[in-house]
This record gives sequence, structure tokens and C-alpha cells, in this order.
Amino acid sequence: MAYQHIVVPSDGEKITCLHGAHCIPDHPIIAFIEGDGIGRDIMTASRRIWDAAVEKAYGGQRKIAWMEIYAGEKAASVYDGDYMPEETFEALREFLIGIKGPLTTPVGGGFRSLNVTLRQVLDLYACVRPVRWYEGVPSPLREPQNVDVVIFRENTEDVYAGIEYQAGTPENEKLASFLREEMGAEFFEGSGLGIKPISAFGTKRLMRFALQYAIERKRKSVTIVHKGNIQKFTEGAFRNWAYEVAREEFGDQIITEEELWDQFGGKVPEGKIVVKDRIADIIFQHLLLRPTEFDVLVAPNLNGDYLSDAVAAEVGGVGIAPGANIGDDVMLFEATHGTAPKYTNQDRVNPGSLMFSGVMMLEFMGWWEAAALVTQAYERTLKQKVVTYDFARQMPGAREVKTSEFATAIIDNMHA
Repeated sequence: MAYQHIVVPSDGEKITCLHGAHCIPDHPIIAFIEGDGIGRDIMTASRRIWDAAVEKAYGGQRKIAWMEIYAGEKAASVYDGDYMPEETFEALREFLIGIKGPLTTPVGGGFRSLNVTLRQVLDLYACVRPVRWYEGVPSPLREPQNVDVVIFRENTEDVYAGIEYQAGTPENEKLASFLREEMGAEFFEGSGLGIKPISAFGTKRLMRFALQYAIERKRKSVTIVHKGNIQKFTEGAFRNWAYEVAREEFGDQIITEEELWDQFGGKVPEGKIVVKDRIADIIFQHLLLRPTEFDVLVAPNLNGDYLSDAVAAEVGGVGIAPGANIGDDVMLFEATHGTAPKYTNQDRVNPGSLMFSGVMMLEFMGWWEAAALVTQAYERTLKQKVVTYDFARQMPGAREVKTSEFATAIIDNMHA
């Protein structure tokens, strides 16, 4: 289709999706959103790294054709004040895979979160956040190497569905009257009201995706995270529905924790993935005290949000934590941190979160060799203590470099 401001690369090929599987050509068109604040610096650096890895891995046989699309402040400058132009959604639906830098999200007013809007409009129901430690990264843990989990956070429901009513508005008063008079609910006058929907459909598709991922990547366990002891009909139902998917659709590939101990004395049968559940508040403690017990975690939206950032802090922070928002067709990989406006255009910040989100993208594309080159080069660069300012201040003897120089160092460290 024709676009107003988006230029489709003439040297690229469109990615297609058939029966849930993406068909990746050798010269795929990948959409990118530069991002606000530090977005330009980290996107420029990361694209250099990804391109170098693809060239190194495949010797020119494969190459990404980059297509810029727009959201956030840059979109507003191009589309006369529109922060989230419709053709951005259209382009992602057509080209299926994209990656984005951080976008401005106002606090307490202004336009709605662009990140949430992208997820909900495109039905990107799974937020996938792999969290692991890389040797040399400063960490508050004594043994950060024990942290290696992948968090699947439901992306479209829960309190993030945006169904809420401001105190004092007619809509709020109408809902409050219904809850009190028809449902017998009790709460303080003047309360802001929000609705927390969690559905069987939304829960099951997330759990299905997480189990498929765990099987394909040969992970050991899937843990359902919930607050079902208190919120029995939302998060308790989330737990129950997730178990239903495991038993009914993956029964020959999984074993529940209860079955593991009742029938096998705690010894996992060959080829089985253990499915278990933990209460949301205790999982934070467990991931600090005994992280090796956890592998893939599946959580509702709000708890998954807290959990993914908390675990990232154990291995270096969100500055190097990758992420992706994935639906049945569209995949949008992203930096998981904010825009850090005070560092805009200073060529100073760590590109790690976006860079590793690109590594995730390469893995989902099946370009494992290129993905591995980036990871290996990053680890070599850390061992040389060549880092951006955020790590330099925590690493004695480190050499602090600019964002662009850090990218160069990683590229120079790409070798078999």
C-alpha cells in the first residue's frame, strides 16, 4: 500500500506469516521507530551492531532492509502533532516485525501511553522479557550468574486495560452507584474506580505461547505467577486457566509440580517440563534467594510489569534488559527503559536494552548465528572493561566511552 511519510525500501522483501509461522526472506524489511530522548543515539548504535553481525555471520547473503516508521515526538513533527499516526499501525500489520526505541509517556495527563496503545491496537498480547547476567556487569547479587529467566507478561488485560473512571465524574458516579446498590460493594466515597478484566482467552493464549517457547528453547520449568489467594476470580482464575492449557494441550510434554513429587519423588522425567505456580509477592523473594529454581515465568499484566523490572535489577538494571511485545502475527521488539531526556543527543547512554532486544529479534527470525555474534562480542567488550558511563562508575579500572564508541568496540570484537 502507499504511505504518506513512510518510505518502503526497494531492496527489501516483505516478511509473511503462514499458519502462525513467520517466513523470513534473506533481505527482510524490518520496521524501526527511532524513539524519543536517547532513542536516536541508541538506535543508531544498535543498528550498526546488528548490521555488522548479520554481515559477519552470512557474508552478504542476508541483509536487513530498514524502514523507518514513526511514533512519539518525531511522529508529531512529521504528522502535524499526531504522536501515533494510523499508518504506523498499518505498516506494522503489513511488515509484521519491528523494533523501537523508548517513547515519551506523560505522567498524570496528556496523551495516553504510546507503548500501551501499540500493544492494545495491534493485540501484542505477550510481553516477553528474558533476563540473564553477562559476566562483568555490575550486580547487587553475590551470584548473579544464577539468574536466567524469561518472563511472559500478559499485555492487554488486567488493570492496564485502561477501564477506569476519575473520581467526581458522572461515569464514576454511575458505576459507583451500580456497585453499591446492585452488587452490594463497599468502598469510600470519592474513590477513583478501575476494572480488572482477566479472561480465559487472554490467559490461555499467553500460557500456550510460553509453553511453546519453553519446549522449543528446552527450558526446564514454567511458573505461573499470581495473587490468586486474594483475587480469586481474576488472578486465581489466571492460575487455573493456565494449568488447564498445560494439562489439556501439552499433557504429554509437561508434568505439574504436584505430580512430580507425588509420583516421581521430585525427579523430573526425561523430556518433561515442570509446570508450577507461586504467589506474586513471594516470587520476588524467591528470585533473590534461590533463582535457579525458576526458568520461564507467566504473569498477569501488572505483576509481570513489576517482576520484569525487579529481576532486571538483579543483573544490571533495565538499561540492558531486552523485551518484545508479540502477537499472533506482529512482533515489536523494544528498549524496556525510558527516554532519559536529560541525555538526549549526548552520545552517552548504554544501548544494551535495545541492542539485546535486537538479539531477541534475530533469534525469533531464526538468525541464530548473528544473534550469537552480538552476545559474544558484548561479553568480550565487557571483559576489556570498555563501557558507557553507567557501568564505568561501578567498575574499577573501566574505560568510559561514548555510545557510538561502545558500538564500535562491540563490532571490533565480533569474531568466531
